[in-house]
Amino acid sequence: MDSSTDILRKRLMFRAHHMGTAENDQIFGRFAEAHLAGFNHAQLARFETLLEATDPDLTAWATGARTPPPELDHDVMRLLRSFLADDQKPLG
Repeated sequence: MDSSTDILRKRLMFRAHHMGTAENDQIFGRFAEAHLAGFNHAQLARFETLLEATDPDLTAWATGARTPPPELDHDVMRLLRSFLADDQKPLG
């Protein structure tokens, strides 16, 4: 892994934990903790693009309340939606 990828990963981890709303800080922070380490450079770039959207849009897309635009409906968005769906399942 090269240093530019490490730097990008660290920057995205920080951004994911500091989104602007407490709800998105938790959603995106937990998602980043679970998945950023395994993302390749292209996936990191797609995640970075997602983080550039507004908090209300991100929340709506991630929770399935609205469909994301086609350019943001990619593997990282689908993984995020799956992560949230699994998180909402009752235990036991």
